[in-house]
Amino acid sequence: MTTEVLQRPPLAVWTRNADECTLAVSGHWRREGPRVEVTGAPPDQFPAHYETGGLGDYDSTLPAYLLACLQAIIDAAGDKSKRPVLGDLPDNLRGLLELALAVPEEGGNNLNPPPDKEIAKLGAESINVWKSAQELVDFIGQAVLSFGRMLTGRAHFRPTDFWHTLQECGIEALPIVSLISFLMGVILAFVGNVQLSNFGANLFVADIVCISMVREMGVVMTAVIMSGRTGAAFAALLGSMKANEEIDALRTFGFNPFDFLVLPRLLALVLMMPILTVYANIVGILGGMLVGYFVHIQPALYWTETIHSVDLTALSLGVFKSVFFGAAIAICGCMQGMGAGNSSSGVGQATTRAVVAAITSVIVIDSIFAVIFTLLDI
Repeated sequence: MTTEVLQRPPLAVWTRNADECTLAVSGHWRREGPRVEVTGAPPDQFPAHYETGGLGDYDSTLPAYLLACLQAIIDAAGDKSKRPVLGDLPDNLRGLLELALAVPEEGGNNLNPPPDKEIAKLGAESINVWKSAQELVDFIGQAVLSFGRMLTGRAHFRPTDFWHTLQECGIEALPIVSLISFLMGVILAFVGNVQLSNFGANLFVADIVCISMVREMGVVMTAVIMSGRTGAAFAALLGSMKANEEIDALRTFGFNPFDFLVLPRLLALVLMMPILTVYANIVGILGGMLVGYFVHIQPALYWTETIHSVDLTALSLGVFKSVFFGAAIAICGCMQGMGAGNSSSGVGQATTRAVVAAITSVIVIDSIFAVIFTLLDI
């Protein structure tokens, strides 16, 4: 720190004459120097004149001080269009302040943004829900049109992609479906046996397991598994393709991205869901039979009771619902993937939304079917 800096500290003097004010700055304005001495209170209007005759060396300390004072006057006036007169300042300092005042403040720099009104929040959420509903209806309409083009031979996609997706939705999903379905049958049998053993009706464990699996648990658990496994995979794959501009490349080459990417995945999941549901029902019943063996129910007796507990109508309910569940899962996954952002974070968000939307849609559709079957006494 030099002696000259110590002898000439930074000084700012505000004076007011009639309707005008003047700001005089002098001394060396350096970060390593002494603190700024301010004489007089900054007024509520811009300085009409600047006195810089005694100004020495300065760094960013001086423009930062001037900018803070001028910005405070602008904020107090409430008129962002007003600009101060800076003609008395040195050319380099004047140009720096004009550039700083010309650039608007970014909204993200406001650490304490004003809170939104509750009615504004409600309106924004309502608009978002309405837009989401419109996007869903539009996507379902495109799926129907794409299916119609397939029936008329105008939809084109690679058969290898379809068979590969069919394998992913079917054979590769068998291990996790087997595990969850078997455990669900075991759980239902254990819970049923605890209650029925109080009445000496252990045999009806077979009825509980069979009816629960074929009507609800088998198809619902399979749909939940496929939502987290296949629906997320669809969203991640299509989201990555959009981020890499591969979907735009397909449009450039004259391919319909919906027919080429969405349709084979939709068909594959709709075809495999009924098969997986039947498989899950069988595995769940076998899990209940294993528990029944340990509680002294002979397998032959258990199997006979299972056959007599359900009819063809009950057996077909879960399979019927699985078609709609498969379509809902595929639509949710592909829709979120096609609408993902062009970044890695956008792909992750799309995958999360796909899983949540698929599981929610499965539960909602199952509730609707439950009401319909009850009204029809099925």
